Amino acid sequence: MSAELLKIHPQNPEGRKISRAVEVLRSGGIIVYPTDTIYGIGCDLMNKKAVERLCKILDIKPQKLDLSFICNDLSHISEYVKNLETPSFKLLKKNLPGAFTFLLEASNKVPKILDVNKKMVGIRIPQHAIPLSIVAELGNPLITSSIKDDDLIKEYTTDPEEIYEDFKNKVGKCAFYRSRSYYE
Repeated sequence: MSAELLKIHPQNPEGRKISRAVEVLRSGGIIVYPTDTIYGIGCDLMNKKAVERLCKILDIKPQKLDLSFICNDLSHISEYVKNLETPSFKLLKKNLPGAFTFLLEASNKVPKILDVNKKMVGIRIPQHAIPLSIVAELGNPLITSSIKDDDLIKEYTTDPEEIYEDFKNKVGKCAFYRSRSYYE
């Protein structure tokens, strides 16, 4: 089954398209989405089978999986990390949303994914309306990784059509998002 390519406005994501992404996630699908830096690939943190599929797509052994989450705001982060003390909170508040991933001690709310219990998690709030809208509607974080390309000339790819061509037959049920505005 070939993946679906959706065009979503980058500043004002259409609600029905965000709902479609959440529907894909809730059914165990994988999505590719833009962030404020490059494109990410991810799934619902709470769906063990989706996380297994993500590991397979990325060719990562579950025991080697480094958890990185996309959250939608600071209160969302506080659910998944321990001891968010004042200095840490101030640092997060100053730098998020933004292009940073912070490594923090995981709370007991982080699911024991694939029978691997991680003590540290990477937390991110991108400065991009599409992933923030998806996570807000989903209600829990996306577990995510950056899209990387094996081509030595381009370490990371930022063209949604190229990403779609590379991944459309690898991921099965999947939604892809074009953030460069087709409204331009």
